[in-house]
Order: sequence, then structure tokens, then C-alpha cells
Amino acid sequence: MIDLTQYEFWFLTGSQDLYGDETLRQVAEDSKKMVESMNKAGLPCKLIWKPTLLTPDSIHKTLEEANADDKCAGVICWMHTFSPAKMWIAGLNAYKKPLLQLNTQFNVKIPYSTMDMDFMNLNQSAHGDREFGYITARMDIRRKVIVGHWESKNTLSRIGSWMRCACAVADGKKLIVARFGDNMREVAVTDGDKVGAMMQFGWSVPYYGIGDLVAYMDKVSASDIDDLMAVYEKEYTIVWGNDKDFTREHIREQAKIEIALRRFLKDINANALCTNFQDLWGMKQLPGLAIQRLLADGYGFGAEGDWKTSAMVRTVKVMTAGLVGNGKGNAFMEDYTYNLEDDNGLNLGSHMLEVDPQVSVTKPKIEVHPLGIGGKEDPARLVFTATKGEALVTAVVNMAGRFRCVVNEINVIDPPEEFPKLPVARMLWKPYPNLSTSAEAWILAGGGHHTAFSNIVTSEMMRDWAEMTGIECVVIDKNTNIPQFRNELRWNEAYWANRR
Repeated sequence: MIDLTQYEFWFLTGSQDLYGDETLRQVAEDSKKMVESMNKAGLPCKLIWKPTLLTPDSIHKTLEEANADDKCAGVICWMHTFSPAKMWIAGLNAYKKPLLQLNTQFNVKIPYSTMDMDFMNLNQSAHGDREFGYITARMDIRRKVIVGHWESKNTLSRIGSWMRCACAVADGKKLIVARFGDNMREVAVTDGDKVGAMMQFGWSVPYYGIGDLVAYMDKVSASDIDDLMAVYEKEYTIVWGNDKDFTREHIREQAKIEIALRRFLKDINANALCTNFQDLWGMKQLPGLAIQRLLADGYGFGAEGDWKTSAMVRTVKVMTAGLVGNGKGNAFMEDYTYNLEDDNGLNLGSHMLEVDPQVSVTKPKIEVHPLGIGGKEDPARLVFTATKGEALVTAVVNMAGRFRCVVNEINVIDPPEEFPKLPVARMLWKPYPNLSTSAEAWILAGGGHHTAFSNIVTSEMMRDWAEMTGIECVVIDKNTNIPQFRNELRWNEAYWANRR
């Protein structure tokens, strides 16, 4: 569903017209070779070479064209020689998309025995990029800086991760989160400033009555449900229980919901949604299995009207397009309960129904059980345990007049015992640096109980995304301690207050 090849990135090479035609021909030839090589290396999106930028007018024109091109998700700037930075001011003032400064050079090593002044004049990235860095710092331009040779695997990996974040920003500019019903009554953290979010990220969160979905459900045919039931039986293990007809009837209801949801979301061009178990007029069940399968196909989701988490789940899915599989993926997640033994602090993450099967370590089971909330019939859901390994959970919260991204690095572990009476998808993790510090820091930062989980996305990627969108980001990791974290929040508040 998510295709990153719809986006491209422009590679802009800076120089000036004082070097003469021969040097500038070499500059263009070098930058073309770099772009061709990096494209062959397997970046997630194609790099587009642009002619060397030599004047203020050419810089301004190129950056304005990048703004206007829907395929262009960002630009990578490299100063091959010396590009006087005042030439870039007008263009940078106009530019509105993610920017990466690649501090590299064409050659790997210093050619000690052969170096002459011609070589020196041609290879001036070491101070050309610092001139460019000065003006972006002076102008307070949001940007990423990567230092390393353009053929280095580490450099290419970091460029690729940055590209993925920029694609998520581009996706967010046109993201529609279908909001069925409103926020769960009296809940604070899942509510928020939808107008502010649209201004900041581009997220549109239109309201739809649950009756709009029910109208689509009424048009789903029995044959369509039969076809989807065949898919369910092939892809999952169905736990039929003592009453097979009862189980089949309840699974078929989820199939009807899934078919209707897919058609509805396609018609309104939405790639994310949120529901609310307090608003289920005309429905027999709260969507469960239906949501889980939508999540596996790249949609974002948030429960209880949590449109921000829905958008964040979609965001990490765009970042990881093409990388999921074998337990690697993303999921809607919620902190449920702790293990508070000394020196063995653990967090059990789960949700009533809607955890993404991308992260399952085994073939998921379809089970039908009472929900115990919402007052509707027993919904079908996928039950599984998540794969173990390093991961993170992240949430965007609405502070006073702005947004904050909170990230916690975690390590998902195998549960020491089975969960024979817990009929939901779940994962057990050790949060870094430990449960008490991570939970205290999360609460101090105002992080919500819903999160986007990923065992692919890194904290660096989340910082990059926050930088691109212009919001605060705080990371809770192995090095976190509470006094320093409190100070970070206070310093950040002072910084962001001055930017409102």
C-alpha cells in the first residue's frame, strides 16, 4: 500500500563561477558520478542530479521549483568547492521542505604525494560545507547534517533513513485520518488541537458519524464476506471453540466491517482512522480483526478517538515501507500493566483488539471473546505474542500551543510464562534505562498511554522527523536520568516558548 518510489530527492551541488570552465566541468562530472553511484547503492528513493548552482538566482529558482514539485520530498546539498553562503539566503528563505547537508568530498583519502594547487582548488568541501553550515545555522534553518564519504555504507544508511523520514513528512502533508465519532468522553491526552496539527504536520482529521460506516456495511454482499473468510482461514489459525456457528457468525461480522472500512477509506482518500467504543451506533461489534488487517496493510489507527496516535502509526509505517516482515514491523500499542519486582521491572503492552499482526512471532490466531466494555457482542480478534528484540514506542502529545514527540527505547522479551487467559495480542518489554526511570520520565514529559511501536524505526529517525516538522522531541534511553531529563524539559520549554 505504501510506495516510496512516488518520491524523489534532488541533489544540489554548490560552487561559484570564479573557478573557470574546466574546474566547473569537473565539479558537474563528479557530482553526477556520485548521484549515479548512490542510486545504484539501493537508497529507498531516487536521487535526481541538478546542474551545479553558481548564482543567487539559480539557487532561488531551483529551491522554489523543489517546493512546487509534488514528487520532490526534500533536497540534499553538497558544496563541492566554495559556494559563498550569501548566495543561498533568498533560496533558503523560500524553501519549505526537508533539507540534508551532506558534508562529504569526492575523494576518500588525501593524495599526499600528488596534491597540487589544482587539486586544492577543485576539492574544497571541507570549508565549502562549513560556509554553508554557517548560513543555515545563522538563519536557524531546520536541517540534517551527515558527515562521511558518499560511498560509505554508514553514510548511505543514514541518508536512506533520513529519506524515509522525509517521505513520512510528505505523506503527512496529505494525510487524512477518518475520525469515527469523537474523542472518548472526558479523556485528555487523546484529544487535542486538530487545526494546530493540520498547520504543523498537514494532518486532516475530518469527523464521520459511525452511521456513515454502517451504510457501507449494509451494502456488503454475502459473497464478498465468503471470499474474505477464505482468506482468513488461509492466513490465520481459527480457534472455533465449542460453538462453531457462533464463532463463524462473529468472524463474518468482522469481515463485513473490514470490507466496508476499506471501501469507505478509499472513497475519502484516507490512510488512517480512529474509532471509539462509546460511539458504535448501528454496529454489532467494535472493529477488531478488521482494524488489525488494515494496520498490516499500512493504515494508521488510534483507539478511543486518538487521532494523533493514528497519524503516528501511519508515520512509522511510511518510514519503514519495504522493510517489514518476519516479525519486523510497527503496531498501535498501549501501556497496560507493570511487573514491579525489584530489579525486574517490565511493561506489558497490549490493547483490547487492535494490535498489528506485523510484529507477531508466530502465526496469529483468530479468537472470539467477550470484550467487557462498550456493550456490544463478542468481537473477533487476532491473538499473538510479539517478536522479541530492540524497539521503541513513541507518542505525539499536544502541549500548550505546540506539540512534543516522546520516545522510549525498549527491549521486547519472551514472556517468562504463558498468558492462557489473556485473549489479546501482547508484548512484554524492558524499557530503558529501567522501568522506574522510564515511566517517571515518560510521565514528566506528558506522554500518553497510546503509542506507535516499531522495531525498525530508530530514535535518530524520530529526532529527524521532529526536526523536519518543527516540534520538540525528547528521548528516554539507556543514558536517561531524572534530574537531567527534568532540566531538558525545562530548557525545551524556554526554547519553544520563544518560537510560538
